[in-house]
Amino acid sequence: MPIVAKDIPLAELTLRKYESPVGLQKRDLIRKLCLSVGLLQPGDSRDVIVDIFQSLVEAKHPLTSDQIQEYVIGNRKKHNAQLLGIAPSNVRRQIKRLRDIFMVEKIGNEYRISENEKLLNLFEEKIEKYYLKSITSRVKEYLKELENH
Repeated sequence: MPIVAKDIPLAELTLRKYESPVGLQKRDLIRKLCLSVGLLQPGDSRDVIVDIFQSLVEAKHPLTSDQIQEYVIGNRKKHNAQLLGIAPSNVRRQIKRLRDIFMVEKIGNEYRISENEKLLNLFEEKIEKYYLKSITSRVKEYLKELENH
């Protein structure tokens, strides 16, 4: 029986285009951003990542995961959202997802928006120029190799 290698991606990026963001409230803007960059799936009711990201966007200083969790609970109550996904382990897992796409960094035991940079600059420098470029470059390698067969 042949051994089958698992196809585990080295990098993965989901991008979606939605309607113009003009006129949306802040939480809705962050929700659409999370949908746009694949942090949230369309129709997903488990949207605690939105509150986690919002806590870091609004923070004036780095936050611990406990502080983020407190913000998340308060924000979800404020917006009458169910208190799902607020367990400390899930909050840390969602923060890790934000770190994986280079939007958030960890300094000691605290988190902040990477380099206190503007989100647009982070997207352009970290995702568009680095992450997306490396993925499209590899796809092109597959296309070239296929043409040689």
